[in-house]
Amino acid sequence: MYTPKHFEEHDPGVLHGLIRAYPLGTWVTSAGGELLVNHVPFLLHAERGEHGTLVAHVPRANPVWQSFSREQPSAVVFQGPQAYVSPSWYPSKHANGKAVPTWNYAVVHAHGMPRVIDDPLWLLAHVSELSDTHEAGHAVPWKVSDAPTDFIEKLLAVLVGIEIPIARLEGKWKVSQNRPRHDKLGILAGLQARGGEDSRAMGELVGRFVGPA
Repeated sequence: MYTPKHFEEHDPGVLHGLIRAYPLGTWVTSAGGELLVNHVPFLLHAERGEHGTLVAHVPRANPVWQSFSREQPSAVVFQGPQAYVSPSWYPSKHANGKAVPTWNYAVVHAHGMPRVIDDPLWLLAHVSELSDTHEAGHAVPWKVSDAPTDFIEKLLAVLVGIEIPIARLEGKWKVSQNRPRHDKLGILAGLQARGGEDSRAMGELVGRFVGPA
């Protein structure tokens, strides 16, 4: 990933935080000279391995679990907040006209060699953890145990587990760090006026780099 120095993010806590907040990963691996791309919700076990371990499952009918390369690492892309930035938000644009549009975003790339876990007990523990994680904020959280045992067993039989120990973790926070303070304030005002979840989330990231007056 092309990452100028001022956009690099190395803090493991920040990188792990984005993965947890945006867990639907784009899993890219090679098979037979082609790229396979799948969109999979991952759990992060941060304590396992040097950079953590990604855990997921795929349908048994998905050929990826049998065909991915055992020689070349996979990459999983986690896309965080993103927003278009208009040059009209920059005070410097109104002063000299030297400004163009850009796109701000935060993204994490996790690289590692995947492995298959074909074990019903492992899968039961995994889907239970996955459900508990994403149901935690609900007024009445659903649990795997709410469904009949034979129903769950049939579902688990058509799934395969995936683990990807993370060998390399890259982060790119392109959030206007390279703009002068007055332009960052203009970006914040523009994002606030536009509204929406993406603009709010990006405003929070840009705000961290505004600095003192």
